[in-house]
Amino acid sequence: MLPPKVIVSPIDFSVHADDAAKTAADLASRFGSEICLVHVVPALPKLPSVAAFFNEAEYEKALHTDAEKKLAKMVEELAGRGISAKYVVGTANDTGMEILRVADHNHADLIVIATHGLGGWRQLAFGSVAEKVVRLSSLPVLVMRAQS
Repeated sequence: MLPPKVIVSPIDFSVHADDAAKTAADLASRFGSEICLVHVVPALPKLPSVAAFFNEAEYEKALHTDAEKKLAKMVEELAGRGISAKYVVGTANDTGMEILRVADHNHADLIVIATHGLGGWRQLAFGSVAEKVVRLSSLPVLVMRAQS
């Protein structure tokens, strides 16, 4: 487990996730680990025929393409620093479970994830991806708390 060979870092393109990715990169640099950046695109429900003008498949593909471009740039920047990195773009309704699936598939030793610092009713209403990952992960999870 330690030192980690593969570090998974979920990315939602927020400032908090970027900070967590920087921490993951620092760890990878120190330990010679590979980073696997993960972004999860929400699965779109099939829309009623009234909304037939909206093509969900094209929209979902655009979300994937946009995420892939951003992640490829991040991987390129990491490679420039001598850090081995790759990315995965998944699609799921349950972001936490998809992160765990990717971590398992890539034989990760550590997950470095950001929390957005939501608390109280906001966390109850929206749930917490980081909390779910911590609760269900069979491997160590480093949670980077959002700075308010």
